[in-house]
Amino acid sequence: MTTTQTNPTQVQTPPQSSPPIDDAQARRDARALKQGRVARIVTHLAIIVGVILSIFPFYWLVVMATNTTSDIFGFPPKLIFGTHLFENIGHVLASIDLFGALGNTLFVALSCTVLVMFFDSLAAFAFAKFEFPFRRTLFAILLATFMIPAQLSLVPNFVVMSQLGWIGSFQALIIPGAANAFGIFLLRQLAAGAIPDELVEAARIDGAGFFRTYFLVAVPMLRGGLAFLGIFTFIGAWNDYVWPLIVLVDPKRQTLQVALAQLSSIYGTDYGMVMAGALISVLPLIGVFLIGSRHFIANIAAGAVKG
Repeated sequence: MTTTQTNPTQVQTPPQSSPPIDDAQARRDARALKQGRVARIVTHLAIIVGVILSIFPFYWLVVMATNTTSDIFGFPPKLIFGTHLFENIGHVLASIDLFGALGNTLFVALSCTVLVMFFDSLAAFAFAKFEFPFRRTLFAILLATFMIPAQLSLVPNFVVMSQLGWIGSFQALIIPGAANAFGIFLLRQLAAGAIPDELVEAARIDGAGFFRTYFLVAVPMLRGGLAFLGIFTFIGAWNDYVWPLIVLVDPKRQTLQVALAQLSSIYGTDYGMVMAGALISVLPLIGVFLIGSRHFIANIAAGAVKG
């Protein structure tokens, strides 16, 4: 009796039929897709509205700077650019020493920004990565200074500046603003998580001292925080009005905000001229923000990729 052997390779399995489509699942997928599309549309509309609301004050500033006072207070209000920009700027130049005030403000703002970035990052690095006596107590006292309003320090600061003989000089603006608790707290929190202890220890083993470790390890790691702190400090120093008004008694050393305040008069104010001066004062801030935000955003993107 002979048996026939079948070749395993010749056995053909019947094609498997695809599972039936679940109509309920398909409807759920279509509903989820539609909801996701609606959510994206709503998100983009919200972003567009936010951008318009953020940009409109600057647009309105330019509109007022290019029109006369009568056009600004006309009804209905003009929402298009006028033709009086250079005329208004000429009135500003004739009324105040604009370029002198710009130079003074730029010098003070840059000096405060550089000093704050250096001293705040130095103190933050020490608080975050080094042990020393009373470290927690000193940091708690530093945080407690947040509860003291800045207005309460005007009189004590003026007395100190008077005893030092700095009234009327730029030192009275730069030295008191050379460091602040906000910057130390911000960079300390950033340094505690961004700078590995192993990296600091490796630098110490290699013979690097405190300042060398600070410049080679801490500063590159804190670049994003330093960019934000620099922008924040520069804008604050640029827009400061009360303290320069108190201590700068020499008209030749006036800052920009104090000089612009002189454009208003009790007998009548040319709002086109005032807005032209405000527009000039805003332009450097936009430039500083564009320059500093590049480093800030680049550091955030690098951290996101690393994460």
